[in-house]
Amino acid sequence: MQLPQSPRLVDEDLLNTNATRSRSPLQFFLLVFALSIPFLVIGGVTGLQLLPGVPIAALAIVCPVTAAIILVYRENKIAGVTALLRRAFDYKRIRAKIWYAPILLLMPGVSVLSYGVLRLMGVPLPAPQFAILETLGLLAGFFAGALAEELGWSGYAIDPLQDRWGALQASVLLGVVWAAWHILPLVQAHRPLAWIGWWCLGTIAMRVLMVWLYNNTGKSVFAVALFHAVSNLAWQSFPIHGSHWDPRVHGVIMALAAVVVIVVWGPRTLARYRKVTVLKAG
Repeated sequence: MQLPQSPRLVDEDLLNTNATRSRSPLQFFLLVFALSIPFLVIGGVTGLQLLPGVPIAALAIVCPVTAAIILVYRENKIAGVTALLRRAFDYKRIRAKIWYAPILLLMPGVSVLSYGVLRLMGVPLPAPQFAILETLGLLAGFFAGALAEELGWSGYAIDPLQDRWGALQASVLLGVVWAAWHILPLVQAHRPLAWIGWWCLGTIAMRVLMVWLYNNTGKSVFAVALFHAVSNLAWQSFPIHGSHWDPRVHGVIMALAAVVVIVVWGPRTLARYRKVTVLKAG
């Protein structure tokens, strides 16, 4: 039997149990929506878009991390804020590198499958077009935006929700809030109500997958943010700046993927945890 290198092997998340339990997801959600109001107003007044299908109101991506910083500072001052921000690059939590496969390939795979389904349905689609430098630039931008969101959604809100309701219910609840937060920007992007409804289905299912990745990568915010960024890149590249992206097909595929994860990994944790061993020095 091999002993661990460290004299004390402890899941660091267990050390932060009290801090997590003191967090209020409801306060966080309300603060995120309140902070988003100026961006929604600017988007409604100007009608400007950052990218095709992305209104100026999308700059509200800074609101989740801002809300998290405000609340964490109130709870644990600068030390808490520093710990939160460090989670942006907590890739060392991803012990099993095999998890980079779904992080990087799942959403592009969903896009390829969606493209194939639409072709089988007889939908005329242009051939995908990719410019390497543009794609890398978009990925960098999407990753920065995803970090701003996930430091709030994943870094602050999901753990207290899971502690209370379990992984599946927590991920669905967070997914509903996340989808609702996007509705007005989607309206400003002139999306029809049916389009928004199907998009919400895919978004809630996506949050289930994100919590699944989060729980299986040592609760890595970096892992979820990277998955989030790749998802946005896959959408924007479908097949040319999201030109023929269909939320009906995408939503159904995402929901099926979420069902598979729930059945295989279990709704309570969406993960197979290893037992934590504590070895006292001496």
